[in-house]
Amino acid sequence: MATNQQRREAAKRKLERQLARRAERAKRRKIIGVGVTVGAVVVVAGLVVFFATRNSDDNANAAKPDASPSSETPPPPSPAAIPTQRAAEVKRPQPLPNPSTCDYPASQGEKSAKTAKAPQAGPTPATGKVNAVMKTTAGDIPVTLDRALAPCTVNSFMSLAKQGFYTDTACHRLGVSEGLQMLQCGDPNGDGSGGPGYTVKDENFPELQGKYGRGQLAMAKTSAPNSGGSQFFMVFGAAQLQPDYTVFGEISDAGLQVLDKVAKDGIAPGGVGQDGSTGKPKTEVKFTGITVG
Repeated sequence: MATNQQRREAAKRKLERQLARRAERAKRRKIIGVGVTVGAVVVVAGLVVFFATRNSDDNANAAKPDASPSSETPPPPSPAAIPTQRAAEVKRPQPLPNPSTCDYPASQGEKSAKTAKAPQAGPTPATGKVNAVMKTTAGDIPVTLDRALAPCTVNSFMSLAKQGFYTDTACHRLGVSEGLQMLQCGDPNGDGSGGPGYTVKDENFPELQGKYGRGQLAMAKTSAPNSGGSQFFMVFGAAQLQPDYTVFGEISDAGLQVLDKVAKDGIAPGGVGQDGSTGKPKTEVKFTGITVG
């Protein structure tokens, strides 16, 4: 009969193998978007809690040698407190050339439920702001797009909106833990793997370090450079991220109120993703249309 220590070690090895397999699958097929580092921290914290709980359970149930380890699907994390203060408006340290040159090469190996016509390559305005309203089943989310921050990204987003690409797609990934409070949207596949059939170049800059926060609208991407497409994320709280993600606009106070409600409702039961810290929102946020003008 295995001792308590042997059972704990066996459970630990099994969980580590499960986490490694899930991480490898996610690396191969998911658009990372945000939160790899934060997710790793949460996983480590989860392991500490798991083994602390396991030790207590073994002591209380020493007569139950066949007790199985915890399920692969973790419970949804409890929403952390959402800050009320907006992040400072992001500004480029040096203006981009106006116009800037943009191109939108076809994505490679992407299988998407919906594709769109890429914007025309060439000169694109790099000054001015554009108002847009994301109409969703959870409420309207007005945003302001900033061409001075990311002219190629804004041009792509406007094109997708006008083509109706986002209509009937739902936001698939919600982060509510401290350090990663955002809602990720724009994937027609609904699982983080889809896009419009073309890519958008990165328009980030090092000075974004430490400046992601409440009210920012930014592009999701894979770990590869210049791999953005249609997916984006809306930050409603703290977001401890490397400066790898293109900020291309701001969310209005009214839009943040909608996001706050979605965040407080939390992640759907059984909807936690492979990183263990984000997942499908309990309150569905499906786009019914986006107006630009």
